[in-house]
Amino acid sequence: MKSRTDFQKSKRVVVKIGSSLLTNSGRGLNYPAIASWVGQIAGLRKQGIGVLLVSSGSVAEGMCRLGWNVRPRALHELQAAASVGQMGLVQAYESHFQGHGLHTAQVLLTHEDLSDRKRYLNARSTLLTLLEYRVVPVINENDTVATEEIQFGDNDTLAALVSNLVEADLMIILTDQAGLFDQDPGVNPDARLIDQLEITDPRLAGMAGRSRSGLGRGGMVTKVRAAAAAARSGAATLIASGMDQDVLPRVLSGDRVGTFLIPDSEPLDARKRWLAGQLQVKGQLVIDTGAVNVLRSSGKSLLPVGVVAVRGKFSRGDLVACFNESGVEVARGLVNYGMDEADKIKGQPSARIEQVLGYVGEAELVHRNNLVLV
Repeated sequence: MKSRTDFQKSKRVVVKIGSSLLTNSGRGLNYPAIASWVGQIAGLRKQGIGVLLVSSGSVAEGMCRLGWNVRPRALHELQAAASVGQMGLVQAYESHFQGHGLHTAQVLLTHEDLSDRKRYLNARSTLLTLLEYRVVPVINENDTVATEEIQFGDNDTLAALVSNLVEADLMIILTDQAGLFDQDPGVNPDARLIDQLEITDPRLAGMAGRSRSGLGRGGMVTKVRAAAAAARSGAATLIASGMDQDVLPRVLSGDRVGTFLIPDSEPLDARKRWLAGQLQVKGQLVIDTGAVNVLRSSGKSLLPVGVVAVRGKFSRGDLVACFNESGVEVARGLVNYGMDEADKIKGQPSARIEQVLGYVGEAELVHRNNLVLV
């Protein structure tokens, strides 16, 4: 099993900083804290480590500038707050990084940017080019134009997808908690900080609580989910307090800070990493036990004969999730037939596709080259 020491030589790191740290409990940006994190990142850059910064805080900063005390629920108000707050957030980062002789680049992403293959590759190329030129990308969800259908939902998820995108070695999530605890530290003073766990450890589900600050959309539950997503491309995750002095260089030097979540598999190839990282699943295929076994043990394609139910609305080329008959997701991939066609040929051998539909496109419902186990 890998451990913290295996990631001390990380050369590409994604750092995510949460709203509760950045906004001084809702009273504007915490400039001294930002200066500290920027200094730490600059130090990592001098060591040759490529750092991508995923920063929350635009909505919270916008709320402060607009004099709002409660996070709005209406989408148009959130978008307005993000528009106002993004200006202050970017100004703060740019001015502090310039003090260390580093340039920054603002990168705003929506789900559509990472769910479309061409835009995914464009985003990847841009970020890698910025790192090559020693620029620190400051990444945020594009709340200004995002709608409920394309929102990432939290920047923990965005950080995980960026980790997948650039094949990061390590994702560091800085929060207002010391890490994951075996019990709720707000309720039980005897709660113990968890030092290290594998991402597949079943105990993780019981250690995750929701956000208490009211400023962000996340909580420990989103951080655990993000760690699982980052692990798909082989990235480890460190959840630690952003208030700890010199937390970033300490993590990279092997200090026992925070909670270290270890990936359980080797990196996926680029195309399958893109598939695994998608969020907008358009439909579901329920598959029988035989199909589950074939996918898991043989790495073969999903044939119509193994499908027992079709759900959702999807077209040819859309992303679908494959579930076993107990409701557990097994795989996801790009489907070769639309919803109506898939429903007609489910349970049928491939040789009967032409007879059922009047034509045959592909023998497979999801080809193995477009399918990834989850």
